[in-house]
Amino acid sequence: MTATELNPSTIAAEYREEVRHEIERLSPGRRPRIVGLLGQEKGPAATYARYARRGCEAVGIDLDVRLVPPAEVEGAVAAANVDPDVDGIFSYYPLIDRAGDRWLRELVDPRKDVEGLHSFWSRLLYENHRFVDDQRSIRAILPCTPLAILKLLRHAGVGSGDGPAPLEGVTACVINRSELVGRPLAAMLANDGARVHSLDIDGALTFEPAIGRRTHLVQDSGVVRAEALADADVVISAVPAKSFERIRGDEVMSGAVCVDVAEYTNFDDSVRERASVFVPRVGPLTIAMATRNLVRLMIMKQEAGRGTAAG
Repeated sequence: MTATELNPSTIAAEYREEVRHEIERLSPGRRPRIVGLLGQEKGPAATYARYARRGCEAVGIDLDVRLVPPAEVEGAVAAANVDPDVDGIFSYYPLIDRAGDRWLRELVDPRKDVEGLHSFWSRLLYENHRFVDDQRSIRAILPCTPLAILKLLRHAGVGSGDGPAPLEGVTACVINRSELVGRPLAAMLANDGARVHSLDIDGALTFEPAIGRRTHLVQDSGVVRAEALADADVVISAVPAKSFERIRGDEVMSGAVCVDVAEYTNFDDSVRERASVFVPRVGPLTIAMATRNLVRLMIMKQEAGRGTAAG
């Protein structure tokens, strides 16, 4: 068996078409604008920013990428927050350092947070609130990379695809529990009904599915890498280190769906002979989800404007 390779660019094209029509409807005669903050002229973040600009331009959004020294990043965020011509903010990490970047995510106005990483959005995610308002008319923003991964899994045929728990019965293994990808992804999978082995340098946790309760349940786990991989229908790895011991084909379940989210590949080539579907990258769909998030933020802004006018 040789795995089918799922190309995220093909799937992203479908969402770009949807976003393009929404942009034309929501902002006739004006191109929405995202400010991108970049700390390095070269490297993965700079490459990602270039691809993001192309993805935004393809749907009618202007992405203004600004190279900002660490000492000026907070001021740049504050200026973009209050600029009425700025509809969204996208940060290309690293910008300061780990602690500084975490603080920066809190400085972004959640109404302009196309990445969905502010604690306002994180709280809704971890409490499994899918809507901002009590009327359930305005959907919450989800972090764009985990959201892209869920869309890829759906296209790979994982789960039932409908109902309140579309991933019920699915076991997933997520390696790396970062606040950007791994932790929110594990929560989103479990909120959709999956049982998730979350592995990290600090140990293992199990995210039990949100079936019969409001949200998922996180428990300490003694599961080790070999057990978690052998048990998983879905394996997603996002370890940003060359030193990571690549996942081998003999470690994963036959027919598993494997998703590589890392800067340096986390999977040995032998996985392709064992998996049913292999996703080699996620970036193009992450960008599409960021533009989709901007559409939702624009809708939320319009609804808030109508409420103000009515009041």
